[in-house]
Amino acid sequence: MTAQVACRVSDVPVEGTLKVTLDGSDGPVEVAVARDSDGGWHAVSDICSHGAVSLSEGEVEGCLIECWLHGSQFDLRTGEPKQLPATRPVPVYTVTVDGEHVLVDVDANVTTATH
Repeated sequence: MTAQVACRVSDVPVEGTLKVTLDGSDGPVEVAVARDSDGGWHAVSDICSHGAVSLSEGEVEGCLIECWLHGSQFDLRTGEPKQLPATRPVPVYTVTVDGEHVLVDVDANVTTATH
């Protein structure tokens, strides 16, 4: 597959997230589309690698997203966990902004949870 329109730029506030479901080659993929404190765009799996809950319901601070349930934090650029209890990364997806549209390619993982 190729990049898909995930949302509009105006749908995601700076230091905010939006949960979207996109079509992946293996079926639906839940994605947290986020903007960091500098306005940079990121897309990570919406599912926390520790507690299997929605990351898009958590807080974004700088380039980190925090899981609302247990406080795990993940780097939005790499998916790497930065705060316990999570020890495994979350997948990170390629994001492109085209005018007012935010596109995400869920089949082109930038990183894959292998830890």
